[in-house]
Amino acid sequence: MKIICIGRNYTKHIEELENEKPEHPVVFCKPDTAILLKKQPFFIPDFSDDVHHEVEILVKINRVGKYIDRKFAHKYYEEIGLGIDFTARDLQSQLKAKGLPWEKAKAFDGSAVIGNWMPKSEFKNVDDINFKLIKNDEVVQDGNTSLMLWKIDELIEYVSKYFTLKIGDIIFTGTPSGVGKVIANDRLKGYIEDNEVFSVAIK
Repeated sequence: MKIICIGRNYTKHIEELENEKPEHPVVFCKPDTAILLKKQPFFIPDFSDDVHHEVEILVKINRVGKYIDRKFAHKYYEEIGLGIDFTARDLQSQLKAKGLPWEKAKAFDGSAVIGNWMPKSEFKNVDDINFKLIKNDEVVQDGNTSLMLWKIDELIEYVSKYFTLKIGDIIFTGTPSGVGKVIANDRLKGYIEDNEVFSVAIK
């Protein structure tokens, strides 16, 4: 399986990082070794002093597809999840300044939190899902999928032009504003609507 991530998909997040609004979705990948094992803490890597949390709605692909038309994209997933794209922001800034790929800052071991999955059928509209990240009992990121520049089905259409989607692949759909640094002893909890779907300790 592969993890396909979308960057710069919420206007306020683009603004907070002073990035340019992209013409097309920004796409990068994480290997399966990036997945943080269930109930394991996240250990801040020794190569970064500025690791940020980025909470994101996730989609799990349930059938093989290539060049998927947007009107059929809804058939390619039945589960919605929530996760964290941990980002070594200091390293990412260095790489971006040199015009180099981001993988070392985005795809390192343990950088992908994947919470519990929820049936898509539980949501009236996947383009209107509330989600949030709580750090040490304070809401730090609060988003809704209606604010995405490219909605879930649009992302599936776009990504499938470049990558064959396979069963079990996961799409990270982008993070809203409020990203921030994590430090040892933080506790991060993710919610879809009122459902807690993950809890991660920072070490």
